[in-house]
Amino acid sequence: MIDILREIGMIDRALDSIANVEFKQLDLARRQYLYVVRIAEHPGIISEQLSNLIKVDRTTIARAVKKLENNGFIERRSDPTNKKIKRLYPTQKGKDAYDFIIRENRYSNNEALKGFSKEEAQQVHDYLVRIRENIDGDWELVKRGGKRQY
Repeated sequence: MIDILREIGMIDRALDSIANVEFKQLDLARRQYLYVVRIAEHPGIISEQLSNLIKVDRTTIARAVKKLENNGFIERRSDPTNKKIKRLYPTQKGKDAYDFIIRENRYSNNEALKGFSKEEAQQVHDYLVRIRENIDGDWELVKRGGKRQY
């Protein structure tokens, strides 16, 4: 069996390490850039939706959102129709950080795809989407307390 998950994991850890060093100048702690990006791309998102986009549990989302809010990257606003629902929005500081993060992402993406034709790059993308979709069901199951059958 080909173990692609090791390769994906090594790529993830390498890029995450690079990002954590480079985004330190923005006062973003470990992996906080993921939250800033998703909130900037989906202004008004709620925590549950953010959890599904980033694939982390609600407790992790709550801690990250609190830190980002305390550091001025995002703000929580009550939903106009249901005050219990808190929607997440980027602040100007968050929008500025988003612009920097996206520039880094483009650079890393270009580096990762050096030597690939447009067709090959699209094929890699399509395969990775399929892999993520295959994993989504297990993530949902485990997130809700279920156990996978090996």
